[in-house]
Amino acid sequence: MANIKSQIKRNRQNEKRQMRNRAARSEVNTRTRNAVAAAEGGDPEEIAEATRLAVKRIDKAASKGVLHPNNAARKKSRLMKRLARIQGE
Repeated sequence: MANIKSQIKRNRQNEKRQMRNRAARSEVNTRTRNAVAAAEGGDPEEIAEATRLAVKRIDKAASKGVLHPNNAARKKSRLMKRLARIQGE
C-alpha cells in the first residue's frame, strides 16, 4: 500500500478507470456475440440492428480511449467478415 498521498489518490483513480474500461470492453464483447447469434438466427432486421449496436459500441469504446483506433477497426472488420461468412452459408 502506498504511503504517499498523491499515490493513494492515483491508485483510487486507476481503480475507477479500470472498472469503467472493463465494463466498456465487456459491452463490446457482448454486443459482438449478440450480432453473431443474430446472424446464425437468420432474421435480417435483427441482424442489422445487432450489427449496428455492436459497431456503435466498438466506435464508442475507441472514442473514449478504451480501445486503440486500430484495434476497433480490426474488431469491426473481423465482425463484418464473420457475419458475411455466416450469412453466406
